[in-house]
Amino acid sequence: MTRILITHVDVVTLDAAGTVLRDRSIAIDGNTIVAAGDIPIDFTPDRIINGYGQVALPGFVNAHCHSPMTYERGWAEDLPFPRWLNEKIWVAESALTSDDVYRGAALAACEMIRSGVVAFNDHYFYMDRVAEVVKKSGLKAGLTWCVFGLGDDREVGANLDGTLDFIDRWQGRANGRIKLLLGPHSPYICPPDFLARIAALAHARNLPIHLHVSESPEQVDNSLKAHGQTPIGHLASLGVFDGPCIAAHCLAVSDDDLDILARQHVTVAHTPITYMKLAMGVNDLSRFFARGINVAIGTDGPGSNADMDLPAAIRQTVILQKHEQRNPEAVPGDLALRMATQNGARAIGLERTGVIAPGYAADLILIDTDRPHFLPRHNLISSLVHCTKAADVTHVIVDGQLIYRKGELLTLDEDRIKYEAERGAFNMVSRAMQPVREYRG
Repeated sequence: MTRILITHVDVVTLDAAGTVLRDRSIAIDGNTIVAAGDIPIDFTPDRIINGYGQVALPGFVNAHCHSPMTYERGWAEDLPFPRWLNEKIWVAESALTSDDVYRGAALAACEMIRSGVVAFNDHYFYMDRVAEVVKKSGLKAGLTWCVFGLGDDREVGANLDGTLDFIDRWQGRANGRIKLLLGPHSPYICPPDFLARIAALAHARNLPIHLHVSESPEQVDNSLKAHGQTPIGHLASLGVFDGPCIAAHCLAVSDDDLDILARQHVTVAHTPITYMKLAMGVNDLSRFFARGINVAIGTDGPGSNADMDLPAAIRQTVILQKHEQRNPEAVPGDLALRMATQNGARAIGLERTGVIAPGYAADLILIDTDRPHFLPRHNLISSLVHCTKAADVTHVIVDGQLIYRKGELLTLDEDRIKYEAERGAFNMVSRAMQPVREYRG
């Protein structure tokens, strides 16, 4: 196991006290942090990283994304959500192959690593191929094979039984860096009996669930007409929230809905750039925080957000909440950094990730703050939230493995991935004919 010593670095620990250490060191032994601050005199490193002018903080966790949708970056622009989905996204995905998924996910992995992501929570199709990318890249991930429950002819790559086989194939592999989840698409697509079956399977197999929830007032209205309940009330009645669950978006929610989410310990994945780009509106997160709901930050898919840049999503989360609440004190201090690290890690089921302290997983990044847009450094936390660019990330360490160093990806062949992904994306959309399903809210 490799021993790494990072010296002369400022450390944003994100511990309970919000401790910031100045010009200190971090010792890593194998996949674990063994010291932060003062280093044991007998610690002998195999590698030394000079952290002068840099800040170490826990690596980012992308709490909700569709990584292979890099293939649809720029393909579906300037459209409202229903047309974006029906006329472009599901049309393109009618031609999707497992090779497309591999290349698209690999391209996303390059982008995420460069922006300081150490783990991501993915929801898509042909997830064996995404798992291959995770294994090769050194990243951690929660992987969810999306299913619809509308008949096998409407599924992509596998039905529910096939996704269970996928889970069996990958459970415990990649040195435990992969977590597996069940993934019904949403209550507006999946039939109630199908959702109930997934809830029962999740309980029996101790698996989390990851799905889309309450993205618009129209979805709420349609759910009330069809089921006499809001989408969140409907899911709760079917048992979907009886175990660990990640509910993406939750844009249109009542106080009763929020009480359910809080009582059932549901994590909400917040993806602000998609909401702005598709003009979907935004939720007031102060209502979630007041109830103690675990809110994490994600990018969503590049087909809607256009990129996988988590530092941008962090900043936009804060700015959008301040604007929407008309409250400059909204999402203060290091809260957004916690949402983008430990909150997402907790949702995926990554243990002891999101804090730089002895005994925690060695999942951390270094950010170069000796750049014009960071200076002067009056407030380090504020600078990290509001000034960080993806290009400022200099090192990424996951489970004690250095996977990115000063502009160089150490585990992936970036040039080949870029070449193959762009050509594959052009080929996919040229083959696309018609959607295999329809969005009706």
